[in-house]
Amino acid sequence: MRKFLIFIALFLSVAAFAQVDRKDVRRGNRQFDKAKYGDADISYRKALNADSTSVPAAYDLGNNLYRQGDFAGAGKSYEQALRHVPEAKPRKQADYAFDTYFNAGDAALQQKQYRAAMESFIQALLIRPDDMEAKENYVYARKMLENNPDGGGGGNDQNQDQNQDQNQDQQNQDQNQQDQNQDQQDQNQDQDQQDQQQKPRNGESGISPQQAQQMLQAIQAKEKETQDKVNKEKAAVLKSRQKEKNW
Repeated sequence: MRKFLIFIALFLSVAAFAQVDRKDVRRGNRQFDKAKYGDADISYRKALNADSTSVPAAYDLGNNLYRQGDFAGAGKSYEQALRHVPEAKPRKQADYAFDTYFNAGDAALQQKQYRAAMESFIQALLIRPDDMEAKENYVYARKMLENNPDGGGGGNDQNQDQNQDQNQDQQNQDQNQQDQNQDQQDQNQDQDQQDQQQKPRNGESGISPQQAQQMLQAIQAKEKETQDKVNKEKAAVLKSRQKEKNW
């Protein structure tokens, strides 16, 4: 009889923790919907303190961190959720796993960890092979990895090396641009000397070297503006593809 009573007490205790967990998760979801991300962070972490195996709490915390731009923190929360997916209810496991793998891939993309992103989207597609968004993001991650073979790391040290490489590349590009500008100035000086010896024929309008240089700078500025716009639109598209349905 004593063992039976102890079992009942333990069962009620576990049930009470589960109720607290779900209550905190639901509170966090309401706060998340109202963009109260700081409050939602506290609610999700409270739920995890009560039950560290809670997949909804870890997954929702990842979404909350993602929305705040903490992509590394979001990735860690998604990893925690995935570790405990097998312990979730069988009917929920596929949904939990797909959404978590998908968002983990997005978090990796935001950090330019293209190889890790590909692996996450592959896992998502193994669960739902026909999901078009997962396919599109996988293709995008693969293409970016092909264009950036040294930018597919998954760790902080690799990210640091990647940033150093990017900084070095930028410095090289700046130096090349300076050399090109110097060459252009030398050409303009030579052209200016020729223009002093030759005048435009009747009916033609001459363009001075200074005007040509201004036109070149304007074209370069327009190209940079267009590239910045494309990058911003690309980032917005990626962000909009995050699975934001909280559990």
